[in-house]
Amino acid sequence: MRLTVLIPVYNEVATIRNVIDRVHEIDLGLEKEIVVVDDGSTDGTRDVLAGLPTGLARVFLQPENRGKGAAIRRGIAEAAGDFLVIQDADLEYDPEDIRKLLAPVLKGKAQVVYGSRFTGEHRNMFFLHWVGNRFLSLATNLLYNTTLSDMETGYKLFPVPLLASLGLVSDRFTIEPEMTAKVLKRGVRIYEVPISYTGREKHEGKKISWRDGFPALWTLIKCRFTS
Repeated sequence: MRLTVLIPVYNEVATIRNVIDRVHEIDLGLEKEIVVVDDGSTDGTRDVLAGLPTGLARVFLQPENRGKGAAIRRGIAEAAGDFLVIQDADLEYDPEDIRKLLAPVLKGKAQVVYGSRFTGEHRNMFFLHWVGNRFLSLATNLLYNTTLSDMETGYKLFPVPLLASLGLVSDRFTIEPEMTAKVLKRGVRIYEVPISYTGREKHEGKKISWRDGFPALWTLIKCRFTS
């Protein structure tokens, strides 16, 4: 089995090289590739990517900033692995936890695995962020008859053929509920594992906000009631 580690990145000059190096150093006991999709960074991230050693990662540059969803969709199209895990470029998620996401797949227990920020050790969020995340997970559970604790987690692992078949269209942060909704509509059970989480806040560079909750909820409803 080969794993694609997809790193969508936008303006993360301070952390992108560290993330790539840490993913590269992890021994997963299987072949892996690192795919980086830069979503129109303007802060020097592209200069860091241009200086990567040959063979460390496959880098794709979006011509303009279109959003995390667009970067993820590009990465899916370029992936050469059998499975794909999404690794954010800001180190909120610890690359060591990729092992945790892989374990149920390697044991034949699951196809799709999510890392839950609410069942593992974590830096506490602001209250409104916590409420928003829990509300969206509750809405997902009600609409799709499941029991997810963390639908909005950035740590998701899928078979590449499944992802490629979903017909994903989101350009922005609505990619998270869209992937979840379309997988659940296929009847695929999602397996959750606890992960560590060190969330940033706005002053530290966090890009998603509570306002993104409204389009996320609409995406869940739209996917549930359309074919």
